Amino acid sequence: MSEFLQSDFYFWVVLPLLIAMARIMDVTINTIRMIFVARGYKTIAPILGFFEVVIWLVAIGQIMKNLGNFMSYIGYGAGFAAGNYIGIILVEKMTLGTVIIRIIAKKNTVELIQRLREANYGVTSVEAEGRDGPVKILFSTMKKKDLEDALRIINQSNPNAFYTVEEVQQANEGYFRASRGKSFFPGVLSKSKN
Repeated sequence: MSEFLQSDFYFWVVLPLLIAMARIMDVTINTIRMIFVARGYKTIAPILGFFEVVIWLVAIGQIMKNLGNFMSYIGYGAGFAAGNYIGIILVEKMTLGTVIIRIIAKKNTVELIQRLREANYGVTSVEAEGRDGPVKILFSTMKKKDLEDALRIINQSNPNAFYTVEEVQQANEGYFRASRGKSFFPGVLSKSKN
């Protein structure tokens, strides 16, 4: 084993790959941790931060021990870039939090409102004036995990409607669709009230 660790193959290929993998892990964790911090998950964010820093220290320690190995620098940079990409993909797939859909429709919205309410979404409607005349603005606040279903209903019922989706930092009262499952981390992903 010590012969392998002293070999050129380990020094120029395996070590840079290990550094790249470590950077992928720590940057991915960093991206997810920042989302948890922004959304107020005070329990899991510090745990992720601990692992992020430990992995980073291992990677940078190997760089410092092998300053003459330019392939380690390439592995470090490639791992950082890939970690950003993977972190963004994972965050996009996360269904944590609450969103609000704002729908602006010119045509009759009776069917759209009815279908959203039948699917147990709360809908508030407001009469408004657009550039070309009267429009209706609909608001619906929901859990992010329900967003895809709600957008499907909107696109089927009123395909030419303009809509925007925004994350909600905090919501009080309101009507939310019943939860369809338990949290993967019960208690851990709940927001602290402090």
